[in-house]
Amino acid sequence: MSDSSRVASATTATPNDSPSLSERPSSAVAASLEVIGERWSLLIVREAFLGARRFEEFQARLGIARNMLATRLKSLVAAKVLNKRKYQDRPARYEYRLTQRGADLAPMLLALDTWGAKYLGASTTGFIHVPCGSVAGSSTVCAQCGQPISAFDMALIDET
Repeated sequence: MSDSSRVASATTATPNDSPSLSERPSSAVAASLEVIGERWSLLIVREAFLGARRFEEFQARLGIARNMLATRLKSLVAAKVLNKRKYQDRPARYEYRLTQRGADLAPMLLALDTWGAKYLGASTTGFIHVPCGSVAGSSTVCAQCGQPISAFDMALIDET
């Protein structure tokens, strides 16, 4: 089956054409939200991108309760978004660094930063693209043709 025949027409699909929620397999979005969908988890990941490594740094930057931070760090390590490395023996102290899995969240963080600034009037985090020094914005382009992708250019793949 060709890629073009697998794409469902976004203009002809109706709600009755879609399987019910209970019939749908777990989506990548739902599975991802199980790992990083909680507010504090995503803010911890953002701070890791901005250079936080140690428990005290995360706590000071975010103002999060220590028990909540410990729980979230543990879950991010278990999900392999962060890795935990001991940097001191007595007392035992650890630092947390992004794994490749965590680093791959960069486009999502940029998109949320851009969206929040545009639609909610929130201040932007101000990510900089280090190689060229410009402010990093979010954009999504097609891996095949290189054209920008908008919500109106997408349709679901027809699995039938």
